[in-house]
Amino acid sequence: MRSYHYAALALLSTQPSAAFVPNKGMKTTFKASTNLNMVLEMPKKQISKLETLKVTSDHLVHPLLEEMKTEEIYVSKDGYQILKYHGSYQQSDREKKGKPKDYQFMLRLKQPAGELPPDLFRLLDDLSAKYGQGDLRATTRQCFQLHGVRKGSLKTVISSIMNIGSSTVGACGDVSRNVMTTPAPFETPEYKYAREYSKAFAQLFRPMTPAFSSIWLDGEKVATVEAWSKEVEHLNVDEAMMYDSGRGIILPDSTEPIYGDRYLPRKFKIGVTVPGDNSLDVYTNDIGCVVITNDKGELEGFNVMVGGGMGRTHNKETTFARVADHLGFVPKEDIMECMKAILASQRDHGNRDVRANARMKYLVHTLGIDNFRALVESYFGKPIQPWREIAEWKYSDWMGWWDQGNGKLFYGLHVENGRVKDDGDFRLKTALRVIVDKYNLTMVMSPTQSIIMKDINPEDKDDIDGILREHGLLTIEEVDPLNRLAMSCPALPLCGLAQTEAERLMPSYLQRIRAVLDNMNLSDEEVLIRMTGCPNGCARPYMAELAFVGDGNNSYQVWLGGSPVLTRTAFPFMAKMKVDNLEQTIEPILAFFIEKRQEFEAFGDFCHRMGAEAIEEYSNSYVLGSVKA
Repeated sequence: MRSYHYAALALLSTQPSAAFVPNKGMKTTFKASTNLNMVLEMPKKQISKLETLKVTSDHLVHPLLEEMKTEEIYVSKDGYQILKYHGSYQQSDREKKGKPKDYQFMLRLKQPAGELPPDLFRLLDDLSAKYGQGDLRATTRQCFQLHGVRKGSLKTVISSIMNIGSSTVGACGDVSRNVMTTPAPFETPEYKYAREYSKAFAQLFRPMTPAFSSIWLDGEKVATVEAWSKEVEHLNVDEAMMYDSGRGIILPDSTEPIYGDRYLPRKFKIGVTVPGDNSLDVYTNDIGCVVITNDKGELEGFNVMVGGGMGRTHNKETTFARVADHLGFVPKEDIMECMKAILASQRDHGNRDVRANARMKYLVHTLGIDNFRALVESYFGKPIQPWREIAEWKYSDWMGWWDQGNGKLFYGLHVENGRVKDDGDFRLKTALRVIVDKYNLTMVMSPTQSIIMKDINPEDKDDIDGILREHGLLTIEEVDPLNRLAMSCPALPLCGLAQTEAERLMPSYLQRIRAVLDNMNLSDEEVLIRMTGCPNGCARPYMAELAFVGDGNNSYQVWLGGSPVLTRTAFPFMAKMKVDNLEQTIEPILAFFIEKRQEFEAFGDFCHRMGAEAIEEYSNSYVLGSVKA
């Protein structure tokens, strides 16, 4: 196999995986090796098996093409790795014992800006009933997942989604994932720009390989092109993608001029929002963009942040959650080239040797933001301007009824843990189908696993409320604030990475926490709580005020001190908390909060101010039941 190296104008003689020096408390200190130079170097090591697979797959074709033609009910390990780029994970029900395994496939859609047209929802509703497990799962990246699809039905399901003008392409794998934005469908210029450029960035970084049509459509063109691509034609995205400045961004690869045949070192996440609106956890993305307009509402450009990410590994302090750093301001006419420059920096200098350190956050952390900026500028060809001051961040989930700003309304519908299903008198899935069939409404997936219905005529509000009530759904006023703020990942039984429960346990945990709060006279306190079944961070637990991260069977790490407006990471407070020890763990922390909080101080801000050591010292001497507000 040929040796592989991307030519870039500036190469770093630095080894990111060796740049982390752990110290107490799971923190890291920075030791930089930042010798930027113009010398092109060959790889020092043989590339990993996974990197080799990317190259030999012929741009994500093999061995998946061959394996989809067999009668086997599963794909091989290599086939599974390539299948991710096509938007699917192979899973099995871990609670079903014996052989053969209960192989099934999860499909994740690509929905830039979270938009879900009515025809697409109808299709997903039908496909989940006919080929899946009967429900849909709203993710934390504003798209739907469809679980329980068998291998023999994959082609039918994926081709149906592609032919209606949607896609699963790039929903998984080492490429740019679903591009997020604030879900609020306001008609102000800022919000319109946020939606527009979310779709533009999705189009800019879409994989170009013909593998998808070759495998799922037998080489034919899709019946309907992706809806978002038509909406951003006026931005000339394809021209911007192919523009070659001669500075190493565009590769000599006719199939994938941005990605090449090894694609990226790891997944790559982008979010776009407006000043003040942090409903999408913008600081958790590899790139976060904030729309900047002038006094007339005209787009001037974007504040850009880089290097956020949630995933980590237990007992490996060289892995950690991280919030993004402010890179600077980029004018609108330069934003696509700058985005390409950032992605190229990660593509060429991200750590491909140690996959646990392959996300761009580790490159930014290793270099420091100033040196990373210099690296980006070497591709970009011009200096990045200083970050512009913007409004303070606030968090809103945009649930309930809102005036859209154009004479229409939108309604945010809380979905418990993102699970859209019918279960006895609770018939959420049916209710959504009734509303979509009757009013043909477009929906927007929220970053908090819920759903927004937009473009509602005011005269239809009462009828929609009635439909939701008839199908057993609570109004937003009836939803406990703990539940409204909470998120969890699916975890068991289907996720192969889960170490313990999350989605199935979270409702009872919230009830137990509610009981503790009520007993301590803290009923009005709102705490942002998140839970995951493993440390990979799919539900962004490390941003929560209080989080539970699975670290063993019926066991969790407890994290404290995230910001209620989602601008900093939490800190690890304890490990191996058993499920039954919830109350005795959180009551002392809440008692300390009662005794030492400042006026109007949020729980997460209090924990951040006090720190792990002070909270632990107080908890060790606390007598259960001794403190109430």
